[in-house]
Amino acid sequence: MTGRAVFLDRDGVVNRAIVRRGRPYAPRRLEDLEILPGVHDSIAALKQRGYLIFIVTNQPEVSRGSIPRHSVEDMHGQLQRELPVDGILACFHDDDDDCDCRKPRAGLLLQAARDFSLDLSCSFMVGDRWRDIEAGKRAGCATLFVDHAYAEEPPAGYDHRVGSLAEACALILAQRDPT
Repeated sequence: MTGRAVFLDRDGVVNRAIVRRGRPYAPRRLEDLEILPGVHDSIAALKQRGYLIFIVTNQPEVSRGSIPRHSVEDMHGQLQRELPVDGILACFHDDDDDCDCRKPRAGLLLQAARDFSLDLSCSFMVGDRWRDIEAGKRAGCATLFVDHAYAEEPPAGYDHRVGSLAEACALILAQRDPT
């Protein structure tokens, strides 16, 4: 049987983004990493329903030299210790690197689909920025936009708009299981 997954953006969906002048940024240090309320319970409920859970994140600050890679990996280790996720897939490139793994491209989702025999048409992408939603659409997933009213252009289109991962989880769990 082919598996189903829920892909979660990291900053702004799983953990609190650092918002400056209305724009979200990744935490720079492990001590700044704060898992958002309801995230653990939401992920646990999705896992109980049989979904694999992956955090998919762009971390271009590594390529830019503003955050050491080990700091990001320390944060990912902490997330994996605290949350029942099946994996964290990260792109450390910047736009100029023109890689397939940086969202809005779907490379991270497609790699997970290959590695875990996922049916992306029965999977979901939950994100708070246009790049997340576009990656989900390109991969063939249903998309849920977590709207934090950032001072930037929202995604051009998505399947559902929600205010948190808990709201996204409720919508996903309300979907009929494929037979």
